[in-house]
Amino acid sequence: MTDPSKTIAFQGEPGAYSDLACRSVRPEMTTLPCPSFEEAFAAVAGGQADLGMIPIENSVAGRVADIHHIMPQSGLHIIGEHFQRVNHHLLAVPGARLEDITHVHSHVHALNQCRNLIGELGLQRVVRVDTAGAAAELARSGDKTQAVIASELAGELNGLVSLRADIEDAAHNTTRFLILAREPIVPHPKAGRIITTFVFRVRNVPAALFKGLGGFATNGINMTKLESYMLNGSFAATQFYADVEGHPENRPLRLALEELQFFSHEVTILGVYPAHPYRYLEMANGAAD
Repeated sequence: MTDPSKTIAFQGEPGAYSDLACRSVRPEMTTLPCPSFEEAFAAVAGGQADLGMIPIENSVAGRVADIHHIMPQSGLHIIGEHFQRVNHHLLAVPGARLEDITHVHSHVHALNQCRNLIGELGLQRVVRVDTAGAAAELARSGDKTQAVIASELAGELNGLVSLRADIEDAAHNTTRFLILAREPIVPHPKAGRIITTFVFRVRNVPAALFKGLGGFATNGINMTKLESYMLNGSFAATQFYADVEGHPENRPLRLALEELQFFSHEVTILGVYPAHPYRYLEMANGAAD
């Protein structure tokens, strides 16, 4: 039995990129694999794990489906973020040769992210539920004509060898994760760069979204993410998910949120947490280019 206070939950099987993110951020904790996102959220909410590591978006694949719907209803709080570089490996069983490989198995996103190598080698694609699961299945089969695209960690855990490393097409391939907990851990308003994440629904009146967001512009608040999605299957009920730079206790963001609330049915803050340094390293590299 593992100590729940020293356990971090993720969706997927051992060796998944979410597992790798957990080990990178909380190496002292035991990782808890969960079959679904709902079960990963429930593991934290129910006390089986102290933290959850949940992917929210990828620089190639975009938004991770379902998270925006699950998170606001989970009762959990965002306490941090992590940016995990995705380094795909072409894994095979020991003794397999690259020229003998005929098929490659992986999650559809991983297959799409490695089109160049798959085309170069003339491999047949086989879609699997997840990358780490495909690695475990290959290890059980022992088939030297089959390969998988997964993390180096998945290879190590399943006794596979890497025939090619860093095979992703895009050098920027990075997944952003959110770290969730049952209780908020809100940094001090002067603790440095802060991200505030919230959801809201504007009133059903003309220009409500435009007017509601105006306060962020007039108060100098940088909004780094704004997405909309259908709520409860209704074409007339749209919920918005947003990330902004700033702390809600500081005057500029406080005023912006007050103005948004005037034009909204509800504004719910999901987390106030330190900005990961990767955000600003990426900005600096972009400016240098």
